Parts: sequence; C-alpha cells; structure tokens
Amino acid sequence: MSDRSTEEPRIEGSDEDTSWSYRGYRIDSGGFATAMVHFYRGEVSRANIWRSRLDTTTNWAVVTAGAVITFSFGAAGNTHVVILLGMFLILLFLMMESRRYRYYELWALRVRLMETDFFATLLSPPFTPHQEWATRLVNSLLTPEFPINFWEAVGRRLRRNYIWLFLVLVVSWALKLILVPTAVATFSSLLEHAAVGFIPGTIVAVLVACFFGTMLLISLLTAGLRASPGEVLADRELLGAPAELLQSLAGVARELPFIHKRRQMVTVITERPEEVSQSLLTLLKRGVTSLEGTGMYSGRKRAVLFCAVEPSEIPSLKSAVYATDEDAFVVVNPAEEIWGGGFEDIRPPWRRGNPKSH
Repeated sequence: MSDRSTEEPRIEGSDEDTSWSYRGYRIDSGGFATAMVHFYRGEVSRANIWRSRLDTTTNWAVVTAGAVITFSFGAAGNTHVVILLGMFLILLFLMMESRRYRYYELWALRVRLMETDFFATLLSPPFTPHQEWATRLVNSLLTPEFPINFWEAVGRRLRRNYIWLFLVLVVSWALKLILVPTAVATFSSLLEHAAVGFIPGTIVAVLVACFFGTMLLISLLTAGLRASPGEVLADRELLGAPAELLQSLAGVARELPFIHKRRQMVTVITERPEEVSQSLLTLLKRGVTSLEGTGMYSGRKRAVLFCAVEPSEIPSLKSAVYATDEDAFVVVNPAEEIWGGGFEDIRPPWRRGNPKSH
C-alpha cells in the first residue's frame, strides 16, 4: 500500500472522489458504503442478541408464574406463601430484563441512526442526512451511554409483559385464600388465611396491595417517556388512563428526577386568546406565546397560541381549551428539543455555572 500522506488535499471539482482520509489512507465513497453496511450488520446482530435475551428473561418469568400457581393449587395443604415468593422472584426478573433492555436500546439507537440518515436518505435524493446524525453516532461509539434511563425501561417492560403477570399472581393469591383449604364466607376469615407465620393477615394483604399499586403507578408515571429508539411507539401510549388520573399525576411526574419525556409543542388557533391563555397559565403553569393569524377560508382574524408542555399534561390542556373555547383548533406535535422557559438550559455547559451568563 502506497503512502499518500504527502499528496495535496482534494480540490473541489476534481475527479478524485474521497469521502474519508486518515494518516494517508483514503477510502472512496464505495469503500465508505461497504464499511457502513458491515457496521450496520454488526449492530443489527448485537440488537438481535440482546432482544433474544429479553425474550429469555420473559420466558423465565412466565414459567415461574405458572409453576408457583400450579404448586399452590396442587394440594389443599400447600401454602399461599409460594405465590408471594413468586412475585418477588418475578420482580427480580423484571429488574434484570430492564437492564438488558437498556443495552438493547443502545444497539437499536445506532441501527436507527443508520436507517434514518444513511439508508433512508439514499432512497430519497438528494442525499440530505440530518446535520447531527454522524455526531450522535460517533458519540455513541466513543462514549457509549444508554439512550433511555432505567425507569423508562422498567415502565416499558411492565406495560408490555410484567404487569399482567403480577395481576395473574395477585388474583391467584386471592383465589387461594378464598377457596383453599375451605371457602371463606367473610372478609375477616380471608385475612386469617392470609397470615404468614407471626405476621397478621392484614399486614400481608396491605403489603401485597401496596406492591401491586406501586407497579401500576410506575407503569402510569413512565407512560409518557418516549426516548426509546428501538420500539414502535403508539401516538398515545397511556394505557387508556382517564384524563383526571393523568392530571393528578402530572404534577408528581414533573418533580421526579427520573422523568425525562419527549416534550410536546401545542398550537391553538382560537378567537378567545385571552381566556384560553389565562386558563393554560393557571392550570399548567406554562408560558404561552400569541401571534396574529387570519383564516384564509373565512377571512376572520384569529390568534395563534404556542405552548410547550409535557406529554402527561396533554389531557389537562385539551380539557382547559375545550372548556374555554369549544371551536378552537388544536395541533399537538412532538418536539425534538426545547431549550429555555423552564425546560432545558440553553446556555453552553461550560457557562451554566457562571451567574453572569444569565
């Protein structure tokens, strides 16, 4: 291989088509495409391996749930405690699977970056990848970081699989107490059956209820987290939760340190801008920007309001706008990034500790 480090830099418009060079070694566009194809195949293989590991953990949880239920109902003398131990064991499987899921998302992020900004753009000329796609890919290679936090992984695996396993175990545990060894006629008798050694049945029942309630709460609070690049996400993945419940959880979710959602940009076209703005300011504590607009069909003057919100605040916003102006036109779009105004700090990282930079 010849040393070409002393050659002149490539001149714009020359016949030499160089897309990459380092210490005298050069790769043309064909070689670059070949390298990217092999890189893509390697990352897909990694993602598939970790995806299969997720399925393995889920299979362990399903088999464990079936085994403890079968054993508990296999004989009248078999204790219900085995179902409680099964819940704890499946919780450990959930923690393991959430950790594996974060690794899967790391490889899936790289695959998605190549699919969206390399292969997809090749099919839609002119070739115009996102200006930061290569930077994100390089950063992922040089300093790998999980693209999603641990709580998003836990919540997603809970909603997909584990919340249903916990529900089956809780129902089976209740049926065990009600029917075996003899059917109970009163709630106090059920609590007597729930006792575990010297621990009263009331305390055991409360602990089980708190456990399942905690799992359900985590599922709801993390439903708006959408940093996952490797999943096909529904437009509103909120488990059909009522707006009142989400409104009550929105304030809590905003304060939790692990909540990091993809924010939403809302556009409201209304003839009552003052009332709608005041309603949003009072209810959501979010800033509202108003612009003047004209309906091109009707020719009527209307205000165009802009407001950035969290995903969990969308039901509250819809209720507030509808209560103020039933004829308002509302558009909700996911925002890639939002800086300033109570969201991310717009200043460079090296200036955020300097008070004079405000």
